Amino acid sequence: MSELRLAHGLRFEDLYAPAGLARVDELFVSHLRTADEGLAGRLMAGRAEPDKLDAKAESALIIAAAAHLDDFIGELFGIQDALSALRRQHTELAPVYSVKRLFVQRRALKAHPEAEAATFDPDTLRTQLTGLFGGKFDELTFATHVDGWLKDEAANASSLALAIKYAAWATQTPVGKVLHRTGVLFKAPRKVDPMHLVHLESEIRHGIPTLKLAEDKLRARQGFHLTDPGMDLNHALDQANYCIFCHNQGKDSCSRGLKEKDGSFKKSVFGVTLAGCPLEEKISEMHTVKADGLPIGAVGIIAIDNPMCAATGHRICNDCMKSCIYQKQDPVDIPQAETRSLKDVLGLPWGFEIYSLLTRWNPLNIQRPIAKPASGRKVLVVGLGPAGYTLAHYLLNDGHTVVAIDGLKIEPLDASLSGVKPDGQRTPFKPIKHLSELQEDLNDRVMAGFGGVAEYGITVRWDKNFLKIIRLLLERRSTFAMFGGVRFGGTITAEQAFGMGFDHVALALG
Repeated sequence: MSELRLAHGLRFEDLYAPAGLARVDELFVSHLRTADEGLAGRLMAGRAEPDKLDAKAESALIIAAAAHLDDFIGELFGIQDALSALRRQHTELAPVYSVKRLFVQRRALKAHPEAEAATFDPDTLRTQLTGLFGGKFDELTFATHVDGWLKDEAANASSLALAIKYAAWATQTPVGKVLHRTGVLFKAPRKVDPMHLVHLESEIRHGIPTLKLAEDKLRARQGFHLTDPGMDLNHALDQANYCIFCHNQGKDSCSRGLKEKDGSFKKSVFGVTLAGCPLEEKISEMHTVKADGLPIGAVGIIAIDNPMCAATGHRICNDCMKSCIYQKQDPVDIPQAETRSLKDVLGLPWGFEIYSLLTRWNPLNIQRPIAKPASGRKVLVVGLGPAGYTLAHYLLNDGHTVVAIDGLKIEPLDASLSGVKPDGQRTPFKPIKHLSELQEDLNDRVMAGFGGVAEYGITVRWDKNFLKIIRLLLERRSTFAMFGGVRFGGTITAEQAFGMGFDHVALALG
């Protein structure tokens, strides 16, 4: 495996040590001062008095600093080329989303309603456009050419007329929708009918009327293989650009909830309180930065309020979607966009180490950029499900020593990954360059015991490889230890725990 060579004379061990994290922060601030002295001054002023920053000012500061976080991390880990390639993928796709919004939805659909579009000859239109495109036809090619033609509409009027007709046909007609069902360009938001959320087809089976999902909606389960890999970059960026970035108006209801005039939360037609993200994650800001082609900055913003984002997002939570500002049409698929953002960073060389670092040091976190020094206090966390491992993370960042126990037997990981031998002794661990070093085929994966309900209660729609990522975020920290096969109230009692010197016992038992 390639050796990690960090910039500025830093060693890998420094990324896990308080003094090393302080040094990383000093280097980032110095980098920021060189690039934008005024922004660096605003950041340090915000850190000195974070409570004086209103929500809009904090958002603006975080978004401005995010671009510099990308550059700094790229230099720190020596991945400038890989990061630049990923950022290019973002910018190269940009015409798809601007053309979708400004041309397909605002012009084509208004120019030719569905009944008229159904009379068009799509084969002829496609052949003519393919010739104009130089022999190639796909959504990115369509969007790139239309984007160029729009810069001189008079000179390209006939070409734009063809594109408008095809876009109207592809977006509105049943055949067009089927042809482009895997893309994003020729899709318009659907109106939401709360009483008809699941679209079914009817058929007669054995003489009995039955309802079923359409064939293209069925997802076959094959053993324990993952059945839902989630969105690719193109679809996730489509969702990010669908967002209207309403943090600018202070109406980011996905994060803070939809409010009545008296300040109380609204309820859905089903009586669900629309309180938004329980963590008040900065979703609109994340989408803004992701749409601007800053993958690490987007994860940095997510990690401010949701450092355990490997265990949230797609197939896990959707309170944010329920409270999206779009209540009468398809909401933004925030969980998918969040998970794709993390996957993009994890897919970089040393991607796990980058994500891991951002859970201990995050310069976009104005309130707490660095984990606190040792407090001298010890906490016993009972239960290593989502509540337990999340609480353990925050306690560690508060400087406390954490011992976590779980009734399930927890299988040991390779000590070179975890830094913990089977007997509990600590040992140096290696940096992880490629995510593949952590991933297993879910059909062959053996339950490791860590994760509580996330391990034994979630189906094959969610990638349980994320559990190993979460586990390593904790297990590699020198002030954390965990023991499986320990039942609180049996193997160990509260009296025994306090007798061992624990200052607090936290029950995270579900």
